[in-house]
Amino acid sequence: MKLILTIFSTLFLSACMGMPEKVQPVDNFELQRFLGTWYEIARLDHSFERGLSQVTAQYTLKDNGMVEVKNQGFDTDKKKWKDAIGKAKLAGDTDEGYLKVSFFGPFYSSYVIFELGSNYDYAFVSGFNTDYLWLLARKPEISEELKQRFIAEAQKRGFDTQQLIFVEHNTTD
Repeated sequence: MKLILTIFSTLFLSACMGMPEKVQPVDNFELQRFLGTWYEIARLDHSFERGLSQVTAQYTLKDNGMVEVKNQGFDTDKKKWKDAIGKAKLAGDTDEGYLKVSFFGPFYSSYVIFELGSNYDYAFVSGFNTDYLWLLARKPEISEELKQRFIAEAQKRGFDTQQLIFVEHNTTD
């Protein structure tokens, strides 16, 4: 029984790693440059961000080499801020935009940066399959040109861009 549980656990834990067939992580990735605050511009819907606006992600390097991930968003129904703190680490080569992220103990999932602005001003990010997709930027607003590029690149890789949610940000603060 213990062997079956071990095999099942190993398969379950590794099931959320990997990436969609048409997605490849960027190379020449510099983790230090990726750290800091990112605004979520667009995403595919999923339960852990459902109903959130003004979503940001803060990446901070810890002394142990891990990256603390703090996601925050405003729950428009409950009229309150919601946050989640997780951890990330490189999943591939040190110069590859492929991380694994965990918000639930030992369970990690892929975080694949498949396009990155040369100034680290935007990032196209995939999860382990085409159900997870994000457009992140250093500012809460982006150009229409970048938005259309994201949609086109995501479509080429098999994402259902008709289901994208464009995140509202309060830019009057």
